[in-house]
Amino acid sequence: MSEAALFSATLSEPAMTDLAGKLAGLLRAGDCVALYGDLGAGKSSFARAVIKTLAGVDGAPSPTFTLVQGYETPKGPLWHFDLYRLKKPEEVYELGWEEALAGGLVLVEWPEQAEALLPASRLAARLDFAQTGEERRILIEGHAAWASRLSSLLPQSKT
Repeated sequence: MSEAALFSATLSEPAMTDLAGKLAGLLRAGDCVALYGDLGAGKSSFARAVIKTLAGVDGAPSPTFTLVQGYETPKGPLWHFDLYRLKKPEEVYELGWEEALAGGLVLVEWPEQAEALLPASRLAARLDFAQTGEERRILIEGHAAWASRLSSLLPQSKT
């Protein structure tokens, strides 16, 4: 995948939630958003904000134990995967992976567990701890088509 950095910023939790909600408005069927980051970096919070915006569900649970959770949205089905507990990448197929990618909106936490099976067209959001405990660094990467789609949302990087 020839990814390019599209946006980089250090954001408060409310600003990160706002960004995720705005991103949700730009997503469409067939999109895959891969959420990278250490434990506690904010992947689940980011996913919850997308789910709240699209499915109207407050406080959506992280699928840490179920591995996948589905939601109905006006844009089609939304699939939230948490691949942390996968033992082998191929196990993702048992979770409805192909069906989800065929026409749903896909959010993936711990995508590195099945990196080779991710679509090349994915949008990657990397969340890291910032110097202050309240903020997170986010780096959003994607191919050229994402750059044009997100240009109104991510006009410039902030540090």
